[in-house]
Amino acid sequence: MASDKKPHDNLDAMRHSASHVMADAVVRLMPGTKLAIGPAIEDGFYYDFEAPRTFTEDDLAAIENEMAEIVKADIPFERREVPKAEARRILQERGESYKLELLDDIEGDNVSFYRHGDFEDMCAGPHVESTCKIGAFKLLSVAGAYWRGDEKRQMLQRIYGTTFPDRKQLKQHLALIEEAKKRDHRRLGKDLDLFSIDDEVGPGLVILHPHGATVRAVIEDFWRSEHQKRGYQLIFTPHIARVGLWEKSGHLSHFSDMMYSPMDVDGQMYMIKPMNCPFHIKIFKSQLRSYRDLPIRLCELGTVYRYERSGVLHGMLRVRGFTQDDAHIFCTPEQVKDEIFGVLDFALFMMKSFGYSEFHIEQTARDPENKDKYLGGDSGWELGESVLRQALDERGIDYVHAEGEAKFYGPSIDIKVKDALGRYWQGPTIQFDFNLPERLDVNYIGPDGAEHPVIMIHRTVLGSMERFIAGLIEDTGGALPVWLAPVQGVVIPITDDHLEYAESVAGRLRERGLRVDVDRRSEKMGWKIRQATTQKVPYMLIVGDKEREAGQVAVRARTEGDQGPAGVEEFAERLLGEVAARG
Repeated sequence: MASDKKPHDNLDAMRHSASHVMADAVVRLMPGTKLAIGPAIEDGFYYDFEAPRTFTEDDLAAIENEMAEIVKADIPFERREVPKAEARRILQERGESYKLELLDDIEGDNVSFYRHGDFEDMCAGPHVESTCKIGAFKLLSVAGAYWRGDEKRQMLQRIYGTTFPDRKQLKQHLALIEEAKKRDHRRLGKDLDLFSIDDEVGPGLVILHPHGATVRAVIEDFWRSEHQKRGYQLIFTPHIARVGLWEKSGHLSHFSDMMYSPMDVDGQMYMIKPMNCPFHIKIFKSQLRSYRDLPIRLCELGTVYRYERSGVLHGMLRVRGFTQDDAHIFCTPEQVKDEIFGVLDFALFMMKSFGYSEFHIEQTARDPENKDKYLGGDSGWELGESVLRQALDERGIDYVHAEGEAKFYGPSIDIKVKDALGRYWQGPTIQFDFNLPERLDVNYIGPDGAEHPVIMIHRTVLGSMERFIAGLIEDTGGALPVWLAPVQGVVIPITDDHLEYAESVAGRLRERGLRVDVDRRSEKMGWKIRQATTQKVPYMLIVGDKEREAGQVAVRARTEGDQGPAGVEEFAERLLGEVAARG
């Protein structure tokens, strides 16, 4: 069932108003502070300041107390609209240089200001009726933020906060924040020895350690297997290409700010790839294609590189080099419906295989009043949008119809997955592309013997591997299910005298394709069990005299504890069953 996307709700207004109350408190406590921007965000609000000194934890407490006084005073928010020239005079008198820069970007003849008491801010709103309506609030942290996200500009101080309609909801949210800290993939990535990011290598470039590489390899093997079942063909493409390809594809004109500088190779200029799409098209065009050859489904785990500002880099979630689970489907208009239905089913199957069951889905469409903003003709857009809606409707999937939010080159289905903490992560995307086939002249020969433009569907069923793995780590708190765990079991000898038997047990289990280690350290068994538990190993197999004599292991599960004795082959079959079920 479709619903229309709404840009604002009352919680947004509460949070926006809370950012104004916070700014008022800061200015009261720290005269001379200059204001930048203070929007509502998904889980709260923030405001950027140029302050006379660095904010401390004590400052946050004092700002919170001052905010409480402003809220208690129940001061109404009042809006006034003034001509831009008058707004400029007001801001100049106040010395608000950041607001003056924002004023230059505002279209129209007038701008609005919102006032509560003696505090006034240039702002488009919306706001609640008065300060007492901002709900239960809490200031969370302070961080550096470059003005307008440009690392060449002034470094400001950003104070983050959150607010909810009542204290119960606020308390629940703060508990989630604490839980999120425990699940932070950067912390767990270090604790579980999964990955690192080294300054000498470069920011935003992920190094996967053996355990992290094992997790990725398991995911990739599953990905390849499921694609081959569905008629996709695996490909590999280069990491660089001549500048001319990126010019022809339009990437250089539309994405140059995200691409790295050209390199000279034998007098020819090359650029590292930000996307895989042009290479897939080159494979399609490597021979004449008939309608009888279609659909052609090409897939690649292709590593790409995009420039991201250092201020937005975040562990494995926001990086500069990442591997995209890319695929492109080339088909005829008559085949579009079956392909979209197949991709939607495939995407949801993949998400559910990794334990995700709740989704937020948007079907993006172009703005019907501004069609000239989009590439491609009416027939292609109408076909794409109608088929995307039909697939979601016939599958009985709830989604948001996001009119005007399609990319300039085609409509899409965007799927976000909900994790154990109720947060949504970007997941699969099903995207029509009317730009590249036209730019790169991608056609097939129809039944009439003439050339026809191909329909190209770009899709991912996981997203970037780095972001997907980070999301899995946080969703599971690092306790990955057996089929994904880098170490599925650890054999723990009670004494060094049992080490030889422990090695033989591990060898037999490895021969069955299971990932098993032996804890060879001369430590007490209890300590080893605690270490294995801390490392989130699903099974601990304790071996001593009794187990050696019986050819067994004493099984201890990560979550259920003692499972009793089991024969080595019996345990192998049990574990292989769990792996096959992807439990």
